[in-house]
Amino acid sequence: MDNLCSDMSDTHPLSQAIIAGKRKEIPALVQECLDAGESAQFIVESRLVSAMAVVGEKFKNNEIFVPEMLIAARAMKEALKLLEPMLVEAGVKPEFNAVIGTVEGDLHDIGKNLVAMMWKGANIDVIDLGVNVPPAKFVEAIRENNAKLVGLSALLTTTMPAMRETVKAIREAGLAAKIMIGGAPITTEYANEIGADGYAADAGSAVDAAMSLLRS
Repeated sequence: MDNLCSDMSDTHPLSQAIIAGKRKEIPALVQECLDAGESAQFIVESRLVSAMAVVGEKFKNNEIFVPEMLIAARAMKEALKLLEPMLVEAGVKPEFNAVIGTVEGDLHDIGKNLVAMMWKGANIDVIDLGVNVPPAKFVEAIRENNAKLVGLSALLTTTMPAMRETVKAIREAGLAAKIMIGGAPITTEYANEIGADGYAADAGSAVDAAMSLLRS
C-alpha cells in the first residue's frame, strides 16, 4: 500500500492524532485507512492499541498528566465509535472482557474512568458499572457477562473495607474472574491482604497489569 496507512508503528498519523488528542482529525484519518484497504480490526489492533500504549507510557513517566490522558482517550473513543459497527458486522469481538466499578460508598470516578478507557484502548470489552457499586452488583455483572477480569476502584480509606467485602463476595460466588484493584489509598500489600489478584498504581500501568492477569 503506497499510503500513509502502510506504516505499522505508533508514528502513523492516526496513532499520532490519538496520542495528541486531535479528535477532529480522527474521522478523516480512519477513513484514509479504510480507503487503503485496512480492516476495522487491523486499525484497532495496529493504530489504536499502539497509540494508547504510548499514552500509558507517557503517563507512567510523568510526561503527560490526567487532562492530556483524557483528551487522548476521547480521541480514541471517536475512532472506536466509527469502527465498532464494522467490527460487529464482521463478527469481530475483543479477545477479553472486563467489569469495572467504584466500590460501595465511594462516588469518585476519574481514576476508574481512565482505567476503563485505557482498557478499551487495549481492545478489552469493558462493562462499566459506575460508582457506589455494591458487592452483589459486581457478582451479578461478572456472572452475566462471563467476565474474565474485574476492576475495583476506591479513592477513600473509608471505602477500603467495601473493596475487601467485594473481593470476598466474588470469591464466595465461585467466579473465576481475575480481580484487580486500584485507587489512591491502595497498595500491593493491601491487594495481597484482601486476596485480589493484582494492583495498578495508575491508569498507565493498568493495561500491563490487566494483560498480565488475563494471560496468566
